[in-house]
Amino acid sequence: MTITLEQRLDAFRRLDEAKLTFARRDWFPGTSGNLSIKLSDEPLQFAVTASGKDKTKLSPEDYLVVDGNSQPVEPTALKPSAETLVHAVVYRVIPTAKACFHVHTIWNNLISELYFGQRAFSIQGQELIKGLGIWEENARITVPIVENFADIPTLASAIEKVITPEVPGVLIRNHGIYAWGDSDFAAKRHLEAFEFLFEYHARWLQLRQAAVAAP
Repeated sequence: MTITLEQRLDAFRRLDEAKLTFARRDWFPGTSGNLSIKLSDEPLQFAVTASGKDKTKLSPEDYLVVDGNSQPVEPTALKPSAETLVHAVVYRVIPTAKACFHVHTIWNNLISELYFGQRAFSIQGQELIKGLGIWEENARITVPIVENFADIPTLASAIEKVITPEVPGVLIRNHGIYAWGDSDFAAKRHLEAFEFLFEYHARWLQLRQAAVAAP
């Protein structure tokens, strides 16, 4: 499948929108994080953030298009984000995924550390679980947590083993979250829902501890 200029520019525009939305929430500290939008399945190609860019700003060199091996599809001086291989894994394992967003926040780091021993974080009965497309009453979700391997192929392999279509996200211990969806709007909604659930739970633990400690 040939990717047209119009398709590429549209993906870059939508990545701009997501990037600025998340940047306003301080979800990209120190140029961290990465975003992608899938352009084709066969062969796999997707637009992804370039490495080392200030995600609070827009420039003509913020994105590039890569293949399923995370290599640029055309000559460029830009380097794809170091974790582009993780996006490729998500698109291969979850064929319905059309966008994948990765951010670093205090709350997802806290939750990933608190529950790494169980290799998963579970929460039940919260309204924002519906934001993940899960509508049954008193629903329970379990988000897998993997070790923060410095070697990206090892990290991608660990993620590949635990992600499922049922829960559109995975936590990396003391690192961040990847969330995806069948559109960039859905991926954004999922990411926002996860972040609310993480913050709610962490704050609830704080308040519960304070209540127990009170005289």
